[in-house]
Amino acid sequence: MLGSEKTLTCAPCNNNVGFLQRTNSLEDKGRIVSSLKERQSSKSLLACENSEKESRFRRTETDFSNLYARGKRSLQLLRAPALSRPLAVCPRLPCECSHLQTVLLLDLLPAKNGEEQTMQFLLEVVDILLNYVRKTFDRSTKVLDFHHPHQLLEGMEGFNLELSDNPESLEQILVDCRDTLKYGVRTGHPRFFNQLSTGLDIIGLAGEWLTSTANTNMFTYEIAPVFVLMEQITLRKMREIIGWSNKDGDGIFSPGGAISNMYSIMAARYKYFPEVKTKGMAAVPKLVLFTSEHSHYSIKKAGAALGFGTDNVILIKCNERGKIIPADLEAKILEAKQKGYIPLFVNATAGTTVYGAFDPIQEIADICEKYNLWLHVDAAWGGGLLMSRKHRHKLNGIERANSVTWNPHKMMGVLLQCSAILVREKGILQGCNQMCAGYLFQQDKQYDVSYDTGDKAIQCGRHVDIFKFWLMWKAKGTVGFENQINKCLELAEYLYTKIKNREEFEMVFEGEPEHTNVCFWYIPPSLRGMPDCDERREKLHRVAPKIKALMMESGTTMVGYQPQGDKVNFFRMVISNPAATKSDIDFLIEEIERLGQEL
Repeated sequence: MLGSEKTLTCAPCNNNVGFLQRTNSLEDKGRIVSSLKERQSSKSLLACENSEKESRFRRTETDFSNLYARGKRSLQLLRAPALSRPLAVCPRLPCECSHLQTVLLLDLLPAKNGEEQTMQFLLEVVDILLNYVRKTFDRSTKVLDFHHPHQLLEGMEGFNLELSDNPESLEQILVDCRDTLKYGVRTGHPRFFNQLSTGLDIIGLAGEWLTSTANTNMFTYEIAPVFVLMEQITLRKMREIIGWSNKDGDGIFSPGGAISNMYSIMAARYKYFPEVKTKGMAAVPKLVLFTSEHSHYSIKKAGAALGFGTDNVILIKCNERGKIIPADLEAKILEAKQKGYIPLFVNATAGTTVYGAFDPIQEIADICEKYNLWLHVDAAWGGGLLMSRKHRHKLNGIERANSVTWNPHKMMGVLLQCSAILVREKGILQGCNQMCAGYLFQQDKQYDVSYDTGDKAIQCGRHVDIFKFWLMWKAKGTVGFENQINKCLELAEYLYTKIKNREEFEMVFEGEPEHTNVCFWYIPPSLRGMPDCDERREKLHRVAPKIKALMMESGTTMVGYQPQGDKVNFFRMVISNPAATKSDIDFLIEEIERLGQEL
C-alpha cells in the first residue's frame, strides 16, 4: 500500500480489506516489484540530473526520499504473505453480500478520509508521466517498442489488455499505466516524423491535464463559462488572422479536420437550400461538390455521410506539384451544369496531405464568385502558416473564402485534438444545426444565452479543446508561434538541400517544397544506374515499406510513405515538431541509408 498501513473490514463478512484490492499471483508480484525498482532507478537518475540544474519546479531530495519510502513500503507489502496484507476485495468473494461498490470506495476520494491515498496514488501517476516526458525528449530513447497486434493481445511480459470481473490492485493499475506508455509510440519524440501532428508541448500538456480535471462540457455557458469565453475570443482572433473584416463571423472547435470539413458542406447546403434541414435531400436539386484529386479524403467521406453520394464529389485535376488546375475546375462546373446538376461547393486545399501543396485560392475564388458557389479552404495542415509573415502569402485569397478549416493540432503543435471550423457569415451554423432542446438551451436563463454554443454543433457533448490552445498562445504569443513555424519550414528546406543532388535519393517533384512535406525515393545500390522500366518501378515500390518496417523494428525513427497517382511508394517527410533539429534530419538520412543499403 502506498505509504498506508490502514486495515479496513468488509462489514458483511468481517474480512480485512484495504488499498491492495486483490491478492496478486507470483507473476504479478514479480512484474510489480520489477516496475517499482525501475521507477526507483529512474528517480535516482533524475535526482542526479536535478542536482546539476537548480529549478524551483523540480522535486527536492526530501520529495524523492518520500517517494522512495512509499515504494519501499509497497515492496514490503508485496513480499508479505497474502493473508497478512490488507485487501480491498473480500478473499471469500463471492461472499454473502458481494458489495463491491462499497469495497471500491474505501481508499480514494470521494471516500471518507480518502485524501491521503488519493494524493499518494496521483503522485505516483504524475511520476510515471514526468518520467515519460523526460524520456520523450531523450534522443537515446526509442521512438517506439514495436510489437505485432497478436503479441500485445496475448500479453507482453504480463501486460494484460483483457478486462476482469474483480478489481485490480492500485499497484497493478500503476503498472498498467506504465506498460501502456511503454508499448505505445512517442509521438513527441524529436525523431518522430510519421504524422502531421507531432510534438509534446509542455504548456499544452499542462492545459490538457487541467481540462481533464475540470471534466466539463462545452455546450452551455452555465457549465463552462471560462472555456466558452476563451473559445469565442480565440475563434475571433483566428478569423482576424484569416483576414475577415466582419467581426460577426462564426466558428466552433470540432473533433478533427474531417468533421470541420463536413461542417463546411453542411453550412453551404443550408445557406443555399435551407429547406434541406426539414425536408431532406429529396427536396433539393441534384447537387455536386468539387475538390482536387490531391485533397483530403474527408471531403468524399462527408459527401457520402451527408447524402450527396461520392459520385457527386467531382475531382479536379492537379498539376505536377499537386495544385488544382483552375481551368479544369471551371470546365467541370460547366459540364455539371450541362448535365442538369447544381454546382454548390468548391474545396481548395491549403497544404495537401502528401505534397504539402497550396491551391491557387485567388483564381479559385474568382471562379466561385462567377458561378455563385461556396468556397471552402481546407487549411487543416497549412493554416498555421497564416501566423508567419514570411510564409502567409502562400494562402493569399483565403480571406475570400466562405469557410475555413484550421487545425492547430498540426503545424502549431497543439496537443490532439484541436480543430476549428471558421465561417465568415454569422448565424449559418446555428440555423443549420439548431434543435432547441429545452433541457439544455432554455431561453429564460439569467445570463445572455447567446453564449450557449452547443446548439450550433452537430454534437451534444463536446470536449474542451480550447484551453490548451489558449494557454499555449498566452505562453508563446503570436510571435512565438511564428518563430516555431518558420523553424519547421527551415528544417524542411535543409532536408531538401541535403538530398536533392545525391545519387541515393530522388525527389518526387522538382523544386523546393512549399510546406514541410519533403517527398523522395531512396534508391538502394541495387537499383542505381538501372534504367527506368516496369521492373525497376516494381522493385522501387517495395523499398519504402521494407525500410519503414525495419525502422519500426529498431524503433529509432518513424517517417511515412505512400504512393500517389502513378508514382510508386515514396517517403513523405513532414516536420511539425519544434523539438526537431538539423541533427535529427541528419540522423534520419543516415538511418534510411543504413537500413536500405542491402535492399
